[in-house]
Amino acid sequence: MDKESLNSLVSKYQLLKSEVGKVIIGQDKAVESLLLSIFSGGHCLLVGVPGLAKTLMVNTLAKALGLQFSRIQFTPDLMPSDITGSEILDENRRFRFVKGPVFANILLADEINRTPPKTQSALLEAMQEKSVTVSGHSYALEAPFFVLATQNPIEQEGTYPLPEAQLDRFMLNIKLDYPSFEEEVDIVKNTTIDVEHNIQVVMSASEILEYQAVIRRMPVPDNVVSHAVGLVSSTRPEQEGNALAHKYLSWGAGPRASQYLIVGAKTRAALNGKYSPDGEDVDAVATEVLRHRIVRNYYAEAEGISTDAIIDELKKKSPVL
Repeated sequence: MDKESLNSLVSKYQLLKSEVGKVIIGQDKAVESLLLSIFSGGHCLLVGVPGLAKTLMVNTLAKALGLQFSRIQFTPDLMPSDITGSEILDENRRFRFVKGPVFANILLADEINRTPPKTQSALLEAMQEKSVTVSGHSYALEAPFFVLATQNPIEQEGTYPLPEAQLDRFMLNIKLDYPSFEEEVDIVKNTTIDVEHNIQVVMSASEILEYQAVIRRMPVPDNVVSHAVGLVSSTRPEQEGNALAHKYLSWGAGPRASQYLIVGAKTRAALNGKYSPDGEDVDAVATEVLRHRIVRNYYAEAEGISTDAIIDELKKKSPVL
């Protein structure tokens, strides 16, 4: 294992957080989760009401990572070709493919649930296969490629629920809360004066790919893998012995959740200077990995029990072996 690379990643990680902190006040946990998903090679869903600097956060992160950034504002009339691109007839009467905004390293899908499921699903192939197919031709997306989508709370007017197949492609579901009183005072002070923050590029695309490869090679103890799989299994109400899931959940998480738990635990361990993940790392990423993969039933909703509360209870019942 390349310990030198992992030590280098820790210092670069601190620099990245420092650069983002020049612009984004508070939201430290959200920034850490975003970076964790990027070094894990996963996509991310940011959920919060408008005005919490979700777009600014992603844009600032792209600058600090030196990646090509593209933004799509999802609206009810957005078409799939507005995302992927389309073929046009040029002056020589030949069809030529014009690339859409999906051809970038970081794609910000802003307010992704403001558009109908048909258009949302245009991202599915890009997220899973890292390619786009238009008129029978497949076009590869340049690595690294991340979709960072923002979503308004589903209760807001004019929103559509994301298809389950697409939700499962997002590694993490990050909730953004309102800032504290002191943080909001700092935000108002810093955004109502004419000051431009110079964001330094901390890392290149090739370095990100190298760090991702190093993290993938990290060893994981068998008991940590068993803990992750056991935690995911405990969310499935149809399995015998899962009393809590049977009582409060309609359905649980699939095997992709177990994979993301281990990859996320590896990345968290690496970013915190450890050479192998443990059960604490699994539990630390579990809520953001699982909260969009399990569905509460009527009883949980009637009793006002949140998805996060159910996950916390399941973590207590799934000790590391």
